[in-house]
Amino acid sequence: MQLTYYGHSCFQVVIKGRKILFDPFITGNELAKQVEIDTIEIDYIFLSHGHSDHIADCVSIAKRTGCTVIANWEIHEWLNKQGISNTHPMNTGGKWHFNFGSVKVVVAQHSSGLPDGSYGGNPLGFLFITGEGNFYYSGDTALTLDMRLIPGWAKLDFAVLPIGDNFTMDAADAAKAADFIDCETIVGVHYNTFGFIKINEAEAKKIFETAGKNLLLPAIMETIEV
Repeated sequence: MQLTYYGHSCFQVVIKGRKILFDPFITGNELAKQVEIDTIEIDYIFLSHGHSDHIADCVSIAKRTGCTVIANWEIHEWLNKQGISNTHPMNTGGKWHFNFGSVKVVVAQHSSGLPDGSYGGNPLGFLFITGEGNFYYSGDTALTLDMRLIPGWAKLDFAVLPIGDNFTMDAADAAKAADFIDCETIVGVHYNTFGFIKINEAEAKKIFETAGKNLLLPAIMETIEV
């Protein structure tokens, strides 16, 4: 499976020819100036929660591409008010079969508010179960014992976890999360974008190496095989 990183927690995977974008925050990210957002063509957007550093470019991309946006109920309603009607609401514990595979919504321990200050509902994590591989995107979250449930639903090929600390897990907690979810390959996100979440990348990789895990930190605009 191919994964393209667009900075912060924004990335794209391609499954069965369908292009799936997560938490689009590009134009407000100083580190992602080289990304030409109008060239990104996608079929789906998945939103983990409503904070601006995860949803800022959702409306513009959805209007331009006509893609389907998957989010919790409150964000679904908010997007409808912004003129985005092609939405699919989900919530914690639910599962839906899309044309690329199944997605189960799982717990994320965080907060969620929308850019205009309105209520953003519960934050979400997503478990993808597909014929081309299985993966878990935790969204912004603390380390939580709920992660131990993941291996009972699917054997993961990789997971995407935050490592920036302050607002989410740090690298040490993310390495422990990798144990909880029984996953060897982790793509790190939500780090270095701004001062609160700057990390030492070499130290983070060492933590994962010591734990017997592989931490991937792709460059912005880099496409990797996972």
